[in-house]
Amino acid sequence: MPRDARLKLNYSNLLSKDIAIDLGTANTLIWVKGRGIMINEPSIVARMVNSDKIVAVGIEAQDMLGKTHHNLETIRPLKDGVIADFQMADEMIQGFVRKMHLSRIARPRMVICIPSGVTPVEQRAVRESAERANAREVHLIEEPVAAAIGIGLDIAKPVGNMIVDIGGGTTEIAIIALNGVVAMEAIRVAGDEMDAAIVDWFHNEHKMEVGYRTAERIKCSVGAGISAGNSRILVKGRDLVSGIPKTISVSADEIRKALSDTLFQIISAMKRALERTPPELSSDILDRGIVLTGGGSMLKGLDEIFREETNLPVHVAEEPLTSVVMGTGMALENIKTYAAVLF
Repeated sequence: MPRDARLKLNYSNLLSKDIAIDLGTANTLIWVKGRGIMINEPSIVARMVNSDKIVAVGIEAQDMLGKTHHNLETIRPLKDGVIADFQMADEMIQGFVRKMHLSRIARPRMVICIPSGVTPVEQRAVRESAERANAREVHLIEEPVAAAIGIGLDIAKPVGNMIVDIGGGTTEIAIIALNGVVAMEAIRVAGDEMDAAIVDWFHNEHKMEVGYRTAERIKCSVGAGISAGNSRILVKGRDLVSGIPKTISVSADEIRKALSDTLFQIISAMKRALERTPPELSSDILDRGIVLTGGGSMLKGLDEIFREETNLPVHVAEEPLTSVVMGTGMALENIKTYAAVLF
């Protein structure tokens, strides 16, 4: 192929790069057409207080969490599934796009996945942020719908599919059929609330203060929805009585008890969604079961406790962490097919 033709091909390819973004409370994932997932980082921004200068975004900002001085702060722009700080959400999106080192002349088409509870004002803020990141066309899609597409469900069929997406800030439960959400239940109880429950447990039961990053590590290591045997973990924190750092050993069963109330709230929300489901779709769910996605669904034994409480088949998606962004990418690649679920 002549050199000029190759340059023209590369230039055309560069301009046509399409981007799918899963804008999550805990993590942001970005998928680029032809390249796959290029960004999978915490939804955190670090900035200087006196100048508002952005110091770091994503992993670099997370490394500063809990270790900042008076003039440096870390911010999570999304809290409980909604955008808490519009300016920082804007800076975060643009910071992640810059990390991909796309050409400044590239004007990608973007599909951004957002929590289902986002208001019209927040939707407009996300669109404007994407446009400032040089997007030529912006579409939005709701998380449970994107998750259903990502795990390979044909949402266009007249068949009921129940998705439980347990993210960082929210748990979103949706019954989907015929390219639409028939019943929806969203609660602000998810991974972050589990971490907070562990922090509170140590505070109340052991008179010990632990950080949220430590709580997350404990959850991932020994957290479970059912009895997890006699495994134990060493936890470092600060004694609330003496103020001196200390280390204690706790059992997996203790952490299960700490998480029990959070899991009960999620189960209650699932039951409310099922109560509002039409009978014909209920029979489909009885046959097909419930599919769990999102990082929170990776908690050990979660499918078992949900199965016991609902008497329904429960399955965890093969790739629960990436199913939402992959579904967003599939919607982007087949924008006409999924036009009904984009807005």
